[in-house]
Amino acid sequence: MTFESKQPEKRESTTRLEQGAVSDASITAVHRQLLREKPEPTEGFSPIPILLLFVFSALIFFAGVYLTRFSGEFEATSFSPSQGRGTTVAQGSVQVDPMVLGGRLYAQNCAACHQASGQGVPGVYPPLAASEWVLGSEDRLIRILLHGLVGPIEVLGNSYNNAMPAFGPQSGYRFNEERIAAVITFIRASWGNEAAPVSVERVKEVVAAVGNRSAPWTGPELDEYK
Repeated sequence: MTFESKQPEKRESTTRLEQGAVSDASITAVHRQLLREKPEPTEGFSPIPILLLFVFSALIFFAGVYLTRFSGEFEATSFSPSQGRGTTVAQGSVQVDPMVLGGRLYAQNCAACHQASGQGVPGVYPPLAASEWVLGSEDRLIRILLHGLVGPIEVLGNSYNNAMPAFGPQSGYRFNEERIAAVITFIRASWGNEAAPVSVERVKEVVAAVGNRSAPWTGPELDEYK
């Protein structure tokens, strides 16, 4: 008598459970892969609203127009508190007191070397107070302001050998005739100096006389203008 082993038949419910387990494993594997590949963060990269773009554009445009109209040509002295002092109105035009204008220009451009007191720096920058170069010929001073001065000179018995920059219209300072006349007038009437003022017309005459010269002057060249 033989006994045949008979495998129990799988129930339908068991088959479904096995299929479900396989499906769960697949889903878990996919989720793990998705978790490893995280999307790029988006915080801080939100697009700017169109309304804000229009607002900023309008502000930039307004700022440009404002600077163009009220920048004073980007001149550092345009809004100086002393700009309007000592001015008089004559025949519809504003005339600036040359002592006020000259004093402001001297403080801004000359006092660093010649000092606010006009005493200069011994052995380096010559004094302007009581200087024969200041109290002497106005033509010589005009030429120095226009083109500068190089080489050795003697002031009040002391020797100096330094370079003075040009301040004329062709220089980096771009002083016009009015400014040159104002500075010279100021230094000729300050620190005890009592020389006559220099007119704008006289400066224009010297400008016409020197022509297209651009080189700085030397002491010997200026001897004839003492």
